[in-house]
Parts: sequence; C-alpha cells; structure tokens
Amino acid sequence: MELLDGKKVSQLTKDRLKEKVEILKQEGITPKLAVIMVGSDSASQIYVRNKSKACDYIGIKFEEHLLPEETKQEELLNLIEELNNKKEINGILLQSPIPRNLDINEAFRKISPEKDVDGFHPVNVGKLVLGQDTFISCTPFGIMKILEEYNIDIEGKNAVVIGRSNIVGKPMSQCLLNKNATVTICHSKTKNLAEITKNADILVAAIGKPCFVTEDMVKPGTIVIDVGINRMEDGKLKGDVDFETVNQKASYITPVPGGVGPMTIAMLMTNVVKAAENQSKN
Repeated sequence: MELLDGKKVSQLTKDRLKEKVEILKQEGITPKLAVIMVGSDSASQIYVRNKSKACDYIGIKFEEHLLPEETKQEELLNLIEELNNKKEINGILLQSPIPRNLDINEAFRKISPEKDVDGFHPVNVGKLVLGQDTFISCTPFGIMKILEEYNIDIEGKNAVVIGRSNIVGKPMSQCLLNKNATVTICHSKTKNLAEITKNADILVAAIGKPCFVTEDMVKPGTIVIDVGINRMEDGKLKGDVDFETVNQKASYITPVPGGVGPMTIAMLMTNVVKAAENQSKN
C-alpha cells in the first residue's frame, strides 16, 4: 500500500506556480483573485485565510469582500458584476455556504465564465462534459492531479464514485470519463452498493459520512480516494473511508487529513493563474 500524499503534491504544485507567476510578472501580468464571503461561518473564515496564504506564497494578489449576514441577493449580484468588469481581477470565488435567503446558483451564474475559477458556472460545467478546455471544480481537479503525479493510469479502469454532488461527485465522474475510465456513480438510492464498489479499480468516496467505506466493500489492489472530512466529537478528522482496515487492501490510498484537502487550494491557485494567462491573451 502506498499513501497518496496530497500535502506533497500540493506543495509541488504551488512551487511550480510560484515560478510561473514570476515569469508572468516579468511580462507585466500579476494574477489577482477576489474572494466574496457572506456572513461569518467559522469554517469559511479558515478556508479564506488559507486561500489568502496560498496567494501570498505564489505571488497572486488577493482581494477580500466580506458581506454581512443580512446582505440582499441584489447586493451580492451587483458586487459580482462590479468584479466581472474590473480588468485587474482575474478570478472570482464565492465562498460557500452563504446565508439561506440567498440563491447561490444564481450568484454562480452571475460570475463571468472567464473568471469562474471554482468551475461552477454552467458554461464551464458544460465544457467539462464536452471534453473541452475549461476551469474544473477544484476538488476533482486536485484528485486528477494526484493520480497524474503518481503515474496512475486511468484508461480502461473501472471507476466508482460514491456521491453525486455538483461540487465533487458529478465533475469527478466526468473527469474520469474524459480520461477513458468506465465510470459508475453511486448515491443514497443505489441498491447493492458493496457489490458495485467491489468491482472498482478506482474508488472515490465523497458522501460526508465518517468511515462509511469498509474493507469488505473494497477488492484487493483498489486505488482509494477519500474526499470526506468529518470532524468527530473528540475533534479528530475522519474521512469517508475506514482507513485502518481499508488501507490493508488498497494499492494506493489518500489519508485524511493530508490527502485530497490540500489539493483543493492548490488547484484553485492553478485556475487563477490560468485565468490570468487566458485574459492576457484576449
């Protein structure tokens, strides 16, 4: 069993981006990310802080817009429009969750597809489905990067994705399909789940239930990707996979923490630099 070290791959990715940004700056291009946060969700505050740190490290400019809990939909959309029109802003990220009275999907649609570094705009989702060059949602993009760095061949493999969210499950299955895997998506209504997962060469768990995937659901030699981050009562983090038992069967496995998590921000940074490059050409 080999650990898929997301921390290591994330650092490698950020170091490469740092070099790239230095070259871009010599050409007069400085990538810039604008982050919008509505309300004061404590987990979101930590995520935004980590994004800011990553920007600092790579040399990307960072601009934060903190909106109060009682912000109206129109105010949010107006801010997005304002950022769409600012030439120096290359990427716009709306930190979720946002207050329930706001429509997050309408807000995502408002972000210009050229600045949608989270890969949530319907245009970018559509391009992913069509196999065109686009911004890919950062968590699936990060998983693909880990597999690439460890030279894991995807073509022809049976890939099973547990979870069908718009943020991970659906784009993940599409990324695997685009690399010629045979993909099965499982979810809460799937029957005989263990029978399906036992056929997986690559198993991606993204459901938000701690230790849900047990060793009897995995065949020997499977590549196991654990997207789950569940905080337990004792404060410890657990994935969606029962790591202690599954790691004895897997050929490769991502740990929690230190697996998929660090990759999400690294790929966001990758998308911001890509956006800056694209916009400078146009």
